[in-house]
Amino acid sequence: MGKKTLIYSFVARGTMILAEYTEFKGNFMEIASQCLQRLPASNDKFTYSCDGHTFNYLAENGYIYCIVAVESAGRQIPIAFLERIKEDFTNRYGGGRAATALVHSLDREFGSKLKEHMQYCMDHPEEINRLAKVQAQVSEVKGVMMENIEKVIDRQEKIDVLAGKTENLRYQAEGFRQGGNQLRRKMWLKNMKIKLIVLAIIVALIIIIVLSVCHGFKC
Repeated sequence: MGKKTLIYSFVARGTMILAEYTEFKGNFMEIASQCLQRLPASNDKFTYSCDGHTFNYLAENGYIYCIVAVESAGRQIPIAFLERIKEDFTNRYGGGRAATALVHSLDREFGSKLKEHMQYCMDHPEEINRLAKVQAQVSEVKGVMMENIEKVIDRQEKIDVLAGKTENLRYQAEGFRQGGNQLRRKMWLKNMKIKLIVLAIIVALIIIIVLSVCHGFKC
């Protein structure tokens, strides 16, 4: 049997306690209830310290799971306990019964389960700590994988942007090429028109000169 490091636990819907268990007496119950009233309205884990005890809470989807422990229990065992009772409670009452349960109406049914989970966590601290380390490693690996995925996605987006810019440059170059060809054609036509005009003038001058000469010689 492990040392009694976990001393009080409850499950609440909002601020309404549905089930609780303890073998001890003290003001820790009142403090836990006061902390419950002041918890932020968000899904998260919270820990408060007072009078040599830690008050640990896990809030998820409107339900609050609490465990009061002596400070020597550390952080991992209380958190592991909260995860265990959250899973157990959700599996038992997640179908809708918990949503309509009255205050302390689940004491008899789930109070014994709180006791069992408290005892298990106190009796198997090494296993709990080992599991917590594995979970931390999994979370770390998951974080690294997500970071790498984000880098790959970001790199792909940059490649796509670069490809888009390259394609735009290709279209622009094609436009410049086509525009250059059109300009060359316009300049060629303009030059040809000028040459034809000059040629016409020269021919007209030659005709005038020839006619003048013939007239002079009375051709």
